[in-house]
Amino acid sequence: MNNRDNTTEPPVGKREAGILLHPSSLPGEGEFGELGVEALHFIDFLSAAGQQVWQVLPLGPVHEDLSPYQALSAFAGNPVLIGRDWLLGGLRKRPDWQADWAHLPKPDLIGHCRQYCLADAVERQAYTDFCQAQASWLDDYARFMLLKKRFAGQGWFDWPVQYRDRDQAALDQLSEEAEEELAYLRYEQYVFYSQWQQVRDYARQHRVRILGDMPIFVAYDSADVWACREAFLLDESGHPTVVAGVPPDYFSDTGQRWGNPHYDWEWMEADGFRWWHWRVEQHLQLFDLFRIDHFRGFEASWEIPAWEETAINGRWIKVPGDELFASLKARFGDLPIIAEDLGVITEEVTALRKKYQLPGMLILQFAFDSGPDNPYLPHSHTVDSVVYTGTHDNDTTLGWFNALDEGRREQVMAYLGHPKDPMPWALIEAAYASVAQMAIIPMQDVLELGSEYRMNIPGVAQGNWRWRFQWEQLAAEQAGRLAELCQRYHR
Repeated sequence: MNNRDNTTEPPVGKREAGILLHPSSLPGEGEFGELGVEALHFIDFLSAAGQQVWQVLPLGPVHEDLSPYQALSAFAGNPVLIGRDWLLGGLRKRPDWQADWAHLPKPDLIGHCRQYCLADAVERQAYTDFCQAQASWLDDYARFMLLKKRFAGQGWFDWPVQYRDRDQAALDQLSEEAEEELAYLRYEQYVFYSQWQQVRDYARQHRVRILGDMPIFVAYDSADVWACREAFLLDESGHPTVVAGVPPDYFSDTGQRWGNPHYDWEWMEADGFRWWHWRVEQHLQLFDLFRIDHFRGFEASWEIPAWEETAINGRWIKVPGDELFASLKARFGDLPIIAEDLGVITEEVTALRKKYQLPGMLILQFAFDSGPDNPYLPHSHTVDSVVYTGTHDNDTTLGWFNALDEGRREQVMAYLGHPKDPMPWALIEAAYASVAQMAIIPMQDVLELGSEYRMNIPGVAQGNWRWRFQWEQLAAEQAGRLAELCQRYHR
């Protein structure tokens, strides 16, 4: 990937406010939101509401469960997010524009755009430059997606052995036989990246920073694991020997067995953490700052034997997180990273976060399930933090509050000083009033929506990641209300 200047903007340097909304939740005609005109309209809304940050979830192509945290690639963009209106806008400039193109499926529109790109010298050079800059992942991603299609969606570990084990002669033959299909997949990524950069440029013009999201682990069935097996703890057939998760705790007697393959940290360190450098470089190309999910795993990870059905019989394995972040800081300077440090966090994890000056996270919905020493209560907040009413994994604030018993609801409102505004605005204002330098509110809370509109229910396999909002749900005064809170609390 391209080299980058060693100076980066710190993640939090002033008091800011933002909204959490994944692009797939934007309004529009299709099944999912897209990076077209609706994304620009949302940035207009953020600007009018005094917001300085737009937080999104991981942008990678997803499996059938639609989870952006189990992507088919840690580097590629999700083609589903490519905007039809953006494609049509480019095609209408062509002298051979045909009106019936407007009704074509998106893959056909991308194909037409590719032909235009190949015929235009400037566009063709930009595409060539993109392919060269992203070569560290792009070619393998294209081969992976093509083979996955050819083998009816099977995981790479079930492909014929010559493809599973990346026999070079077989891959060379594939590249020769399927040159056109592979070129389409590479161009599809060029379109995604081009469109995303236009959205990001528009956000910058409106003084809105985009906050991305990096899962610490990658999906087992992904181009990343297939293309770089040596970076993961796998056996000779490509099956994990150990998998990731978290141990039994207050929330689960059996823990959580996520199933992601563990990194071979010894190999990664010997390789100079080059894979992580590529990954961080890619995130810096896409975002102004980004959150790392499960930051706790950079100090020690819960390692579960792959044959175990639960997370009970795992063990903590130390991780060279200090060495990793030292190498990243040497390469990129101050790291524009927010550490997701929720759950049971040890002193060692906090020390690692603070050493590299990474803000942590605070969730207000977690603040009222114990006593006055609860670290999520506003009086315990610290400046080097990002405060949320809830995240994509939480219920909406209105749904959370309504699910509390009457006594607990009274406790919450008493702590908040019996505010005149009902939920969710009482908790939104508490987030804005916090000393935490950044406050992020899920769009569902801005829209005052209940539990049926939540984005994800952890542990439930079906029905997640589909929520979308409509502009009609947004009251005319909401932008002004948020802007007033920004002014009142100096955000």
